[in-house]
Formats: sequence, structure tokens, C-alpha cells
Amino acid sequence: MSFEKFKLDEKILAGIYAAGYKKPTPIQAESIPSIMEGRDLMGLAQTGTGKTAAFVLPILQRLMPGQRGPIRALIIAPTRELSEQTHEAIGQLGRKTGLSSASIYGGVSINTQINRLRSRVDIISACPGRLLDHIGRGSLDLSKVEVLVLDEADHMFDMGFLPDVRRIVKHLPAHRQTLLFSATMPGEIRSLADDLLSDPVHIQIGDTAPVMTVSHSFYPVQADQKTALLKDILEKTDTESVLVFTRTKSRAKSLAEQLNRVGHKVTSLHGNLTQQKRKQSLDGFRDGRYEVMIATDIAARGIDVTRISHVINYDMPSTSDAYTHRIGRTGRAMKTGDAFTFMTGDDGELMRSLKKMLGEKLRYQNVEGLTMDPSICEATGSRAHQLTRPGNNSGRKSFSPRTQSAKRPSQRSFKDAGRMSWSSRAPQAA
Repeated sequence: MSFEKFKLDEKILAGIYAAGYKKPTPIQAESIPSIMEGRDLMGLAQTGTGKTAAFVLPILQRLMPGQRGPIRALIIAPTRELSEQTHEAIGQLGRKTGLSSASIYGGVSINTQINRLRSRVDIISACPGRLLDHIGRGSLDLSKVEVLVLDEADHMFDMGFLPDVRRIVKHLPAHRQTLLFSATMPGEIRSLADDLLSDPVHIQIGDTAPVMTVSHSFYPVQADQKTALLKDILEKTDTESVLVFTRTKSRAKSLAEQLNRVGHKVTSLHGNLTQQKRKQSLDGFRDGRYEVMIATDIAARGIDVTRISHVINYDMPSTSDAYTHRIGRTGRAMKTGDAFTFMTGDDGELMRSLKKMLGEKLRYQNVEGLTMDPSICEATGSRAHQLTRPGNNSGRKSFSPRTQSAKRPSQRSFKDAGRMSWSSRAPQAA
């Protein structure tokens, strides 16, 4: 299937091909026709599936004819990074259309945003808090909005934004098109969809399990040995970009400093950084100046970095959904990726949930030189004999420590060689 099948304007098609898109992804193929017909839509799809273009393209098509401005489309996103990413996608795909957009979020000057809103803006990509600030100041007019998009709705629920979303909706026209996209569908999001959507089309791409192109390895480890394990992985594993998740802002900052001291090109992303520093960190990670990013869950959604080969859960996420969102940063666009998770004796309940979700895809790993406590295996519901024992490499080759000249092999050859061969794979979990 080609993008021409959607009968998009030639100016939009020019933006699509200039962006390097070849053919629609499944979520785009399923969603775009219904959205272009004016239907409300509830889309269930993981990150990295192309859903941003799935709603941006039909919005551009809808807004091209007729009078421009005031704001005719509103996209609400949970994080600054996702809001900015959507704004950039609009600029890229709509470069030939003459339509304009603005990204509205906190942490930057509101006066600059007010000045931007005084000029003609067709599409707003915004975070709920700052959007309500503008509504309170009377600095933007939402009375002509034709399309409302709620992106990453489940993450907005996680961050406590649903009451804000409901307040914002009261300022929109009752007759509008509403699109809701989410990676999971908890009861609160289903209730929101029931309230806001009218006779919606329901589209689900895949399921809410982690993407199939990612391998999952779990490491039973004492809490005080996590940093040593992380350093060993970074030293001995051939990687592109590595995203490491911690539970707290202070740990993200401290861990980044420790890795910097031993020579890794590392940055961090967490809530204590200014918006400018967050952007610098993300830009540097995206363009390869930093090989490792240490982040809190603020980075789990809305970060479009296609080169991430490994996601490492230094700290276990809080829920199985959070695990899905974290590891969704790798294995994107049908590329393969690896997810490594460090588990301690306190992680038993979530580990049992993840075992049920991952099934045969889950592997337990051990690392030579680090002592693994069998009680961790018992507490997390795994069997001690499933762990690879030091020195038992089953004939597999080990990666040598990385050098400056080392190159990552192709995705196929890397997979065939065994991604984890430096710490050989164990028999699959029962």
C-alpha cells in the first residue's frame, strides 16, 4: 500500500516523501481513512508504530482548504518531549502546506508563547498544565477547534492529568472530531473515551505486550552490585545507543556522573533539569554525541530515537505497563533490540507478572565475577537452575570489550551471533 491511496494533497505527499516515508505503517493504514472521513477514533497501539503521522496527516489534509486560523486542531500530550516531537512532525510533514503549528508546555517563558499565539497558528501541540495557564490568561482561542487529539492517554492518566483534560475539553466546541490514542486501556481511559468520543472507530494494532522484536533478559542481582553489573554490560556488549532507567532523579544524576568518570559518553534526563538542558541531553543522545542516557520514566514516552539498541532497567519499573513503555524505546520500526532488567529480592510480585506476560521470551542471566543470591530467584518466582553458571558458556563465543574501532554488526548477524553471548543465554523460563 502507498500513501497515494489516501488521496492526500500533493503538498502533503511531498512532505511525506521528503521525510523518507516509503509506505504506511499498520496503524497509519488502519487509521487514516477513518479519520479523513471525519470519524472519531480510539486507537490502541504501542509507541514506535507511527501513530503520530496517523493523526497528523489527516489533520493537515482537513485544514488545508478554507480560511486559516484561529486554532483549528489541538493535540494534547503528557510530556514536553512528546509535545515538541509532534510539533516537529507537523513542521516536517506539512512543510509545503503553509499551515503553522506551535508547541505549548511549561518550563519555558509563557510570554514567548503568548507572542507566538498572537500570530496565525493552525495547530497547537500542548501539555495540559501550560494549556490551562493560557486558557486562564485568555491568551488562546479554542472556540474554533475542529479536531482534538489525546495522545498517550494512558500516560496522561499515570501523571494525573485526566482532570485537567476534562477541564480543557469544556472550552472546546461540542461538535468536533476527537481522536484518542493509547498504548494500554485502563478503565479510566475507557471511561474518558466513552465521555468524549461519539460512535468511534476502534483500532488495535498488535496487543499491549512488549514488541516482538525485543529480547528480554533478567539479572538477579544484589542492590549494591547493580552499578558494577551496568559497567560490565556497557564494557562487554556491542551497542549503539543505550537507554538506562532509574527510579529516582537523584539516582539518574549520580549514575550518570559515575559512568562519566570511567569514560562513557553519558547524559541524563530527569525532572530536575531545565527545559533547555533536557533538550540538549535529548538532542545529544539522538545525534550520537552521547552513547548512554540515564533517565527516569519521563523518558519512557514520546522519545523518538531510532538508534536505541538496548534498554536497561537499572531499577525495576513500577508496573508491567511501565515495563512495556520503557522497553518500547528499542526494537522500533521492526528493528531488533534488547531489554535488560536488574531484579532484586524486593521485585517478586512484579516479576511474577512479567513472567506471565513475556512467557518463553524471558531469559534469566548471570554474570561471571558477580555473586547472585539464590534467594532473589526464590523471591521472584524463578528457579535457580535456570541461571547460567559462570564458566558454562555452552560453546558460545564472548564479545571482547569494546574498542574505539569496533563496529556494531548488522541487526541480522548480531541476532544470529547471540546478543547476550558475553553472558551466555540460559535455558528458557518454565
